[in-house]
Amino acid sequence: MWLYPEVRTLGQFIAYHATHTPDRRALVWGDRTISFAEYDRAANRVANGLLARGVEVADRVGFLGLNSPDFYFALTGTAKTRGAFTVFNWRLAVPELAQLIADSDTRLVIVERGLESLWSAAAALTDRAIEVIWIDEQATLETIFAAEPDTAPDLFISEEDTAIQLYTSGTTGLPKGVMLSHGGFNRIRLCEHLEPTYHWTDDDIFINPLPNFHLLSIGIAFQCLYNGVAVSIVRQFDPATVLATIARDRPTLLTLTPTMIQMLLDHPAAAATDFSSLRLTLYAGSPISLGLIRRAIAVMPCKFMQFYGATEASGAFSILRPDEHDLSDEESLQSCGRPLPLIEFRIVDTAGHDVPEGEPGELIIRAPAITAGYWKQPEATAKTLNNGWYRSGDVARRDAKGLYYIVDRVKDMIVSGGENIYSAEVENCLSTHPLVAAVAVIGVPDPRWGEAVKACIIAKPGSVLDEATLIAHARASLAAYKVPKSVTFMESFPLVPSGKVSKKDLRAPFWEAEARGVA
Repeated sequence: MWLYPEVRTLGQFIAYHATHTPDRRALVWGDRTISFAEYDRAANRVANGLLARGVEVADRVGFLGLNSPDFYFALTGTAKTRGAFTVFNWRLAVPELAQLIADSDTRLVIVERGLESLWSAAAALTDRAIEVIWIDEQATLETIFAAEPDTAPDLFISEEDTAIQLYTSGTTGLPKGVMLSHGGFNRIRLCEHLEPTYHWTDDDIFINPLPNFHLLSIGIAFQCLYNGVAVSIVRQFDPATVLATIARDRPTLLTLTPTMIQMLLDHPAAAATDFSSLRLTLYAGSPISLGLIRRAIAVMPCKFMQFYGATEASGAFSILRPDEHDLSDEESLQSCGRPLPLIEFRIVDTAGHDVPEGEPGELIIRAPAITAGYWKQPEATAKTLNNGWYRSGDVARRDAKGLYYIVDRVKDMIVSGGENIYSAEVENCLSTHPLVAAVAVIGVPDPRWGEAVKACIIAKPGSVLDEATLIAHARASLAAYKVPKSVTFMESFPLVPSGKVSKKDLRAPFWEAEARGVA
């Protein structure tokens, strides 16, 4: 049943191929190709170096940096120490990053010199003494730990040890550290192995321009590495760079959000780019429009596959398979597909009872790779995990063909350019402005990002408040992608009978105008 029965942990993903196919390429970084044997030796040196610096079982080892071989060496090296690799979002504002640093109990962190001012300002807002390993183009982890042994530490790694801790926001705006175990990553590989749609070839190469603080990036990259597929590392998503890398490395596999696909196709260089090496493009983060998928298939003549997952999943829950991309059926393209093998979906009402086919309800999921819970948040864990079922927070429906559709967000999450933005977090920030009496944040249509953040504001009586002032106030505390793109001032908000703001009614005029084609 298992593709590699002897592989149990993330560190062994790489060690297996280093033993059996040592010269096989693992990472491509510009003009450099790194074999599995080189990758494994570098990760072993990192692991031994971290242990020499006092990293112990369950210690959090942080990373703040863009995509590079050092990220992969640090992740795999930490996995060999029984520590937990904690990835920090380099796009966050200083107060947001400080919140994550304090929550994570990070013992040691690896930081790129280019992000020194961000890290130092955020760390100064905490009372923690954290050892920092600074890296740059000259001082890489390979040079810093060059004198360490290149053999794996003699440690037993439990499959239930936390391998990676990623942060996702909650509706309260407080960060939640999602604990993902070695066993979880291994079990999701089993689900994929039993799925006939997935197949791999010796010549496959995956191009990865996705941000490393997202499971989308880590999950796909380690799915590929597990299967012996090389990863072409792109430092960060930039359409011109991705197109140039496609031309140089001739990748066979690509994963992007629909927004990124649109930005790629909109770039002038796309018309002259040869996409013929691609055999499969995966997309996630939101459904794709009929117009965009038709355009993508015309320019990128490969198969397309959508998948739906969550940080809590260690990977995908469901996939819309290539043969289910029916261009004559626009509705089916809005589906998140069907569950992978060993994964179960249910759609339930507020009492937890299954709803009839076609009716909307909350999607709950049972899978072998669900997180053990949220770091230091037992109450949030108990609300999300119930008798083996994961409450997704998504409203979904199932059609007669067995396809599932995400139709709304229970928690009023806004998806902008593939980034998850929680309205409560933005509302908390705007509510601190002294002239704001009430605030409600919603997602409105945006031709480039899918959704844009809009703030609806009731100003205090007699005050003078404008859009620019509020946007500047938000920018001081929030990451740029969370800052409202527009502000609407109102006299009152529509309310539901319980007295809460009816965001459905707030959103309706903007989405109805979009449907009518009104700008």
